[in-house]
Amino acid sequence: MHKIKKRLKGHELYYFGSCPFCIKVRLALWWMGLELPLKDILSSSKNKDALLVGGGLTQVPCLRIEHEENNVQWLYESDDIIRYLKQQLARKKALRED
Repeated sequence: MHKIKKRLKGHELYYFGSCPFCIKVRLALWWMGLELPLKDILSSSKNKDALLVGGGLTQVPCLRIEHEENNVQWLYESDDIIRYLKQQLARKKALRED
């Protein structure tokens, strides 16, 4: 069975492939059926620099969230990222049901 992917506008995940916490978040994305732009910080120095300049750390995973008010939030910690994504999905679902 093929899942239909849902996209969250204005979100990007900074990661690297062998990081266990990044794998945890990427598995959660798959499980939730979400598709986000992925920014590998080991294969691209541009991605690593953007993470450092924007978020202040090169720690991954990190979710870059662009809010409608044009301000950007950088969310670290895999459990916090997963919790945030679940909340966003629930909010989108509630809006569709109204």
